[in-house]
Amino acid sequence: MPVELADRIDEIATRLERSKNWIVRQALADWLDQEEERDRLTREALADVDAGHVIDHQAVREWAESLSTDSPLPVPR
Repeated sequence: MPVELADRIDEIATRLERSKNWIVRQALADWLDQEEERDRLTREALADVDAGHVIDHQAVREWAESLSTDSPLPVPR
């Protein structure tokens, strides 16, 4: 582990009055949760694409460009 990272863990462990092991376990558990959620959302998005639930790129561009006008278009669906 890089010294700088170990030092940061030491500082947080001291501030939180927790062990370094607790900090590392917590960080790893949080990272795993985040990666699992990212994977779930990616699979969900790919399933939507496979099912044809997509919005035309040109419709999104027109909507985005309209946001800076006096009459913005409704959000494409």
